[in-house]
Amino acid sequence: MTASVTIDRLAWRDGGFTSGTRCIPEEMPVAFSYNRLSHAVMMATPDDLEDFARGFSLNERIVQHAGEIEEIERVDLPDGIGIEMRMWIAPGRMAGLETRRRRIAGPTGCGLCGIESLQEAIAVPGDPVPAGRAVGAADIMAAMAAMRPAQLLNRDTRAVHAAGFFRPGEGLLALREDVGRHNALDKLAGSMSLAGHDASDGILVMSSRVSVELVQKAQRMGATILAAVSAPTALAIRTARAAGLTLIAVGREDGFELCTHPHRVLGAAQP
Repeated sequence: MTASVTIDRLAWRDGGFTSGTRCIPEEMPVAFSYNRLSHAVMMATPDDLEDFARGFSLNERIVQHAGEIEEIERVDLPDGIGIEMRMWIAPGRMAGLETRRRRIAGPTGCGLCGIESLQEAIAVPGDPVPAGRAVGAADIMAAMAAMRPAQLLNRDTRAVHAAGFFRPGEGLLALREDVGRHNALDKLAGSMSLAGHDASDGILVMSSRVSVELVQKAQRMGATILAAVSAPTALAIRTARAAGLTLIAVGREDGFELCTHPHRVLGAAQP
């Protein structure tokens, strides 16, 4: 199963039609199961799915560290109807998941669906983020600039999001893409957990706007700086402020905007 496909299309420009082709991203159901118990179905790009399964499990607090996932198996279902990512976790973690499932009122999906209360949806997940490292404005600009040429699937399709990890002095160490911005960040989390990257030692970069669930996932990853090309929501700012996370928005070629905890950016004035 490929991450993109090429289709025939007609384009209307300058008053007339022309035929041609376009590369578009693939999207399909990806089911997560734990110890053969179905848990969630996500609409995702069928690429880097082991990273996705691992990162989703970490960010949704199903496991505490990647080593608690004993095995991951990918099963491509007949007739291309979807993919199942089968995971096996320790009995203790499975017992906790089953208890949690009994409290779920609806299906999981985007990271906020199926939770047991509205309060949990806006909660700051756990302790505030660690102190992390200070970075310069030039590091932030370099991180944002490094993301675009690394978005190979988006270069072909112009239709997917990306999440990356940039470490000053070393550059962009990992990047994952998906039609869903939450999925891209989960894939990145899975990749970083295998590589042993400390999220507090660099900058998470996103090609999307920043919503509250992205801030929550970044905090669970241990990140201290999250930078994105678009603006955040008001709730995302409040959550980042409470979590101690430095949130950077509207990261473009001409600069960026600091929304919370500017002390991690060298030379920024403390409001």
